[in-house]
Amino acid sequence: MSRLLVTGGAGFIGANFVHYWLQQHPADRVVVLDLLTYAGNMASLALAAGNLQYRFVKGDIGAQGLVEELLVGEELDTIVNFAAESHVDRSISGPDPFIDTNIVGTHKLLKAAKEIWLDGPMAGRAHRFHHVSTDEVYGSLTSEDPPFAETTPYAPNSPYSASKAASDHLVRSYHHTYGLAVTTSNCSNNYGPFQFPEKLIPLVLINILHGKPLPIYGDGLNVRDWLYVDDHCRGIDLILQNGKIGEVYNIGGNNEWTNIDIVKHLCGLMDEVLGADAGLVARFPQTPAAAGKRSDSLISYVQDRAGHDRRYAIDATKSRGELGYLPEESFQSGIRKTVAWYLNHEAWWQAVMDGSYHQEWLAQQYGDDER
Repeated sequence: MSRLLVTGGAGFIGANFVHYWLQQHPADRVVVLDLLTYAGNMASLALAAGNLQYRFVKGDIGAQGLVEELLVGEELDTIVNFAAESHVDRSISGPDPFIDTNIVGTHKLLKAAKEIWLDGPMAGRAHRFHHVSTDEVYGSLTSEDPPFAETTPYAPNSPYSASKAASDHLVRSYHHTYGLAVTTSNCSNNYGPFQFPEKLIPLVLINILHGKPLPIYGDGLNVRDWLYVDDHCRGIDLILQNGKIGEVYNIGGNNEWTNIDIVKHLCGLMDEVLGADAGLVARFPQTPAAAGKRSDSLISYVQDRAGHDRRYAIDATKSRGELGYLPEESFQSGIRKTVAWYLNHEAWWQAVMDGSYHQEWLAQQYGDDER
């Protein structure tokens, strides 16, 4: 049995991981630490709230004393670090929180782990610090370049990716200098339930329902490798169970799409779903289908993002060979699950859109105290 501290567990990937882990490893203890900044949503963890193996603590990974108290008090042996500022556009307009959380916060977390697991009361016990990173640390590819491998040199191009690259190096250094048992995973673009609506796929889905423009940066030909979030969670599970200490593993979907093709595919899928459900059209009278129009009529090209990387792609050969990792969801199956989830969870994303999700859920579920 393992006893996990999941940092950033109220965010998109973190919340999915918490649900995944509690289902797949029901005997394990899972403690979530999350500061509940704008993208942290307690509603995303509602299904875990009744599980006696789960505990939520509102707090900052930069609060080293709090982390140390949790490691000792809960006898935790594993940290899975999802806590990060992650939206590239926000990092361009305001990089300071990315430096504070992704670099300084990760360092504080590493210091706490070292203090307790190597130098303090739990020294000598088996432990693991798993750091969740991104393919963006590798920079940008041309259409002819091979996908990113674990040996690809780092070349981050945005404040976000630079901050994640710095945190990756800190994690590596704590293994090689102090002997902390670490692993790192670099993943491709995730999609699925509980994703904050500023990200491409939920933004497109919700804008179609509301009849709002679908903004496409530049020519729309930027390429991303897409991974269903449960496949990412399963990849991390394999790393925790069988990954080699000190190693980095890429987790990818083997599923490259241009941004414009993603949007057009979503438009076609939404037209299909809306065309088969008059009640859904009645719920969303601003959607193009209500006026007999196609969803792709909402596509609008906008000025490109500053420093926009052209292409990301992951080579997951190492994860496949050493861990047996392969994504289970195709994009066609994963995106249909995602569309269905958003249509069936309107209350979740409406609360996010109007900003009420923090106040309502904190008041109803936890108040200002930790559980």
